[in-house]
Amino acid sequence: MISFRVDGRSGVPPYLQIVQQVRQALRMGVLTVGDQLPTVREVVAAVAVNPNTVLKAYRDLEREGLVQARAGQGTFVASLPPGPPPGTHSRLGRSLAHWVREARESGLDDESIESLLRVTLRADSAATADSEEEIA
Repeated sequence: MISFRVDGRSGVPPYLQIVQQVRQALRMGVLTVGDQLPTVREVVAAVAVNPNTVLKAYRDLEREGLVQARAGQGTFVASLPPGPPPGTHSRLGRSLAHWVREARESGLDDESIESLLRVTLRADSAATADSEEEIA
């Protein structure tokens, strides 16, 4: 079962934080098709948000086709988000965690690690765009 966290200082609306956490749980394999989400009452008690906030999050997830509300039963996972299967995120997360430990052992701080990641992502995006232009 998923347990939500809402950070009032993040600048991200609480309903969107809930939506993002459900998507992440689906991608990581924490939630699978058929699993039941916590009830609105349970979420309200756990994270101290307005019930309408939870309802809005669940409605957004339902519009995306990720969950389905069943009258009198609750809200259940209906499908996975587009993209690679859930195990892929977990496997790559473990590889990334190993890389981060290695970077820290080499003396990089968080800012340096983030900068290196951004530069690498940009370089990879540019290389991908160049190769797609060559194909076209």
